[in-house]
Amino acid sequence: MNPVARYTRWLHTGFPAGTVEPLPEIGDDGSTAVPGLYVAGDLRGIPLLKFAADSGARVVRTIAGDPRFRGRERDPAVVDLLIVGGGVSGMAAALEAKRAGIDAVVLESSEPFATVVNFPKGKPIFVYPTAMKPAGTLQVTAKVKEPLVQELERQIDDAGIAVRIGKAERVERQEGRLVTTTEAGESIVAHRVLLAIGRAGAHRRLGVPGEARDRVYDRLHDPADFTGQNVLVVGGGDAAVETALALDGAGARVTLAHRGTDLARPKPESLEALAASTVDLRLETEVEAIEERAVVLRGETIENDAVFAMIGRLPATDLLRRSGVAIRGDRPLAWWLSLAAILAAAAFVYNWKAGGALHALFERKGWFPAGLPGAFGSPGFWYSLAYTLCVVAFGFRRMAKRRTPYVKRQTLTLMAIQIVPLFLLPYFILPWMGHHGWFDGGLGKTIADQLFPETTWDPSGREYWRAFGFLLAWPLFIWNVFSAKPLALWLAISFVQTFVLIPWMVHRWGKGAYCGWICSCGALAETLGDAHRGKMPHGPRWNLLNMTGQVVLAAAFVLALLRIVSWIVPGSLTARAFDVSVHGYMWTVDVGLAGILGVGLYFHLSGRTWCRFACPLAALMHVYARFSSFRILADKKKCISCNVCTSVCHQGIDVMSFAQRGRPMNDPQCVRCSACVESCPTGVLQFGRVSATGALISVDSLWASPVVARERSAPTSSSRTPSSTS
Repeated sequence: MNPVARYTRWLHTGFPAGTVEPLPEIGDDGSTAVPGLYVAGDLRGIPLLKFAADSGARVVRTIAGDPRFRGRERDPAVVDLLIVGGGVSGMAAALEAKRAGIDAVVLESSEPFATVVNFPKGKPIFVYPTAMKPAGTLQVTAKVKEPLVQELERQIDDAGIAVRIGKAERVERQEGRLVTTTEAGESIVAHRVLLAIGRAGAHRRLGVPGEARDRVYDRLHDPADFTGQNVLVVGGGDAAVETALALDGAGARVTLAHRGTDLARPKPESLEALAASTVDLRLETEVEAIEERAVVLRGETIENDAVFAMIGRLPATDLLRRSGVAIRGDRPLAWWLSLAAILAAAAFVYNWKAGGALHALFERKGWFPAGLPGAFGSPGFWYSLAYTLCVVAFGFRRMAKRRTPYVKRQTLTLMAIQIVPLFLLPYFILPWMGHHGWFDGGLGKTIADQLFPETTWDPSGREYWRAFGFLLAWPLFIWNVFSAKPLALWLAISFVQTFVLIPWMVHRWGKGAYCGWICSCGALAETLGDAHRGKMPHGPRWNLLNMTGQVVLAAAFVLALLRIVSWIVPGSLTARAFDVSVHGYMWTVDVGLAGILGVGLYFHLSGRTWCRFACPLAALMHVYARFSSFRILADKKKCISCNVCTSVCHQGIDVMSFAQRGRPMNDPQCVRCSACVESCPTGVLQFGRVSATGALISVDSLWASPVVARERSAPTSSSRTPSSTS
């Protein structure tokens, strides 16, 4: 491996790079882009029975409280609410609808609670969170499959909930109502439709010869049916391990084959039971063929009576797409058209702000107000004003949505920094001081000449815009270092910031101490970009693109070298080369990457596109972060592999891969935004520090996880052992 490849792997590509499952884009209340169509249950992204029941009941409460629904025209041929799916979420919705006096119909493709019914015989059910009581009347308390099914069915029978058997093909909006068409050609007209079809669609296939044989199964009903047989279980998740253990306990001779190098996803207690069993575990092994009475595993043929392909299921998104529900990660024509429009608008704004052709056109045509005093006459002022207003307005929205002490303190800090040192200081405070003679003589003038040189082109008389450099360090803000003549004070400040203070901060609190708590780019990303964080692409190819920032960082260092030579030899070829290069850097990096793409991609690829891929200061901090003690700690016992933590990371980090293994997350991309910690439904994650030897140093006292905060504050929390559900 060449040095560049080794460096790339050490810095980025050596970290996990899992992808995100395509789920529907839905609002907090379960609503979709199709008016009147809602989604509840596992499709919300959290595969927990209590959350499924809670979401179903809450959607019905939202519908019942909608003034347009309350004022609906009564028609015997139109159902108030059609619930597609008779699982826990759908039935919770049906019970809530009955309580609210809403005429509801449940449409189920097989049988009520089919997912639970199809669990293996005697399967343990882990209901978490233990202290949670779902909204509505459907409750989940039983901890074994059979009692759970009885408990659920009894609640439905007692309420008199009837189920119509049929499979929905699509939902269409017609004349203000929703028409659901079934596979049988039946049409059901409703005022509102709730899709509670579950997250899992068709079972994944092995894709090997012989897979269609009758002895290949995708679920286990009764382990006793296979007593004394040679059974192969394929997979590396909870379902595969639990299936292997159930078969082993029933007296089957079991081989468990997994293509990975370890079993990261199963619960610790399952792995302990596996280690104590007689199951023949074969890692880094794939099935090559399934023969009449044998299977071929990587060239080895072993006797076999039955195969269980427990490798998961495909996302149940076909019905959603046919019904017009947007799926995360899809790129239809409308997506590309809206992206082009927003990028064009961003190009317009940043060309005007940077003094390009559009700025000259505005001045020539008189389209920009003339004669405004001081900084009010500059595009930079109006841009900074709009930027600050966005940070403040969307900051309040973020705090209202994510009610944790961490988010509140972080957001208020970002807002304060953006308002005072990055807006009021350069545009009001410093000009006021200059107007009142603070910089006219003595020490004040000496310092001001080094920090804010006098100029004829700036309406304020001095370059007060350089005050951005107090917070925005080189090479994010390059102009204080790349000035026409060396400003010794700025050079000293920039050096201390970039090579002393920031490395210390990153070592202590991680890269996010700057990116998530100080930087203006991060301020806009965490406020305006908060609602779009789930749109960041994930995967190995995108992780490789992270190295773009290293290229930009190298360019910044080359420019620094050229600038130094130009100071030493004024008028040299180096000076002319610098002028040309820095002009190209400004339009390519500052305007193109940081401005047009960085902001223009907020609504399509998340607000951290610039921060993740191209920011040169972030690229430098990635190197610092490889030696940081900051970690996101994971409690493997609580992890249910729902992938919520990864899906909300707008830095593209595969957080779940760390959590599944119980390993502290040390990916240098982390900006400490807390979204993964705050969104985890089982409280797996916490911020903390780990020594170079792997010993725990500390856990943050400022809680970012609402689940952990509730557990720590509850008087009986020490006796609880949270577990996941199947």
